[in-house]
Amino acid sequence: MSWSDCTVHRTASRSRFLILSLWIFSLCLLPVESAAQSEARLRPIPFSELPGWPEDDLQGFSTALTTNCSALRAKVAAWGRLCREAEQINATDASALRQFMESQFVPHELSDTKGSRTGLMTGYYEPLLKGSRTRGGPFQIPLYRTPKDLINVDLSSVYPEIKSLRLRGRLEGNRVVPYPTRAEIERKGLLVGEELLWVDDPVEAFFLQVQGSGRVQLPTGETVRVGYAEQNGYPYRSIGRYLIDKGELKPNDASMQSIKAWVAANPHRRDEVLHQNPSVVFFREITALPSAQGPLGSMGLPLTAGRSLAIDPRFIAPGSVVYLSTRVPKPGAPPRDPGLLFQRLMIAQDTGSAVLGAHRGDIFFGTGPEAGEVAGRMRADGKMFVLLPK
Repeated sequence: MSWSDCTVHRTASRSRFLILSLWIFSLCLLPVESAAQSEARLRPIPFSELPGWPEDDLQGFSTALTTNCSALRAKVAAWGRLCREAEQINATDASALRQFMESQFVPHELSDTKGSRTGLMTGYYEPLLKGSRTRGGPFQIPLYRTPKDLINVDLSSVYPEIKSLRLRGRLEGNRVVPYPTRAEIERKGLLVGEELLWVDDPVEAFFLQVQGSGRVQLPTGETVRVGYAEQNGYPYRSIGRYLIDKGELKPNDASMQSIKAWVAANPHRRDEVLHQNPSVVFFREITALPSAQGPLGSMGLPLTAGRSLAIDPRFIAPGSVVYLSTRVPKPGAPPRDPGLLFQRLMIAQDTGSAVLGAHRGDIFFGTGPEAGEVAGRMRADGKMFVLLPK
């Protein structure tokens, strides 16, 4: 993902809404409504025009496809038939899976109303932190559960045109007012008693909120999964952009890694930087998801590393098969390295508040520091093709 000016808030519930605080609601309503009226154009093409299609080994795609079927087979007639046929294919037989895709789907080149066929591709991952259920020793940084006084206002029944908007705040007498910002919560200790877990690093806790879900390893050896529960009502404000504007980072070098390195070298300015983002994510503990599976996307389905993609649902329907052509960072390579070709089938199983536009995509790279190393530096042009059932 882009850590300078288009960082994505991840939600484990993956219900992606443009989150606005109460006091800016009226200012942002019309632009959102206008943007939602945009259209994408699809032009059918043969599989031979998909760049790199014969080289996609399809490893992991069967898992993502099977997961997709659990949600779509009962809702979309075409997917019911496709899923029954897909179940007969050996997951390790790439040739049979390729033949199935070519016989059952038609690729479509995606373009917007301006004729553009490419867009920004970024990445995200599931972080792994160290923590405890109780405060003590190195574990001094709280991860909060949803506060009891947080109010979530849904106006969609009154104003259907704003069904993608949610308002969050709290009661002050008989008035609903904006919820406290990150700086106010941390400086005044406003959420004492609402701690879910304690972790050892404030910067890692910050980026866990950016991703929206993750895992916390406890001293007992137990690993706890946490996921998005709620948010305090403020849109994300990029700390990478703040550091660029202050001349502390160069525009092309603002990655998660460079931000972490800058904060480590300037610990006295840590709170100044982190508090530029007023948004706070609240978490819940997730117990029903097997550890071998990825976090949940906006469809409520486990994500598959390298095969799940976040898209803008105004242009690409959730659950769609998408062929993506882009480049991804080479692990350990310098910032200017061109990276590796990434041309493969994906499934649109997630969304993001900053994943906006017909050609905007966000790749799920997996769990842990290795996935984070790639996701944090991922920023490249890419092209998406939508595969529709015949």
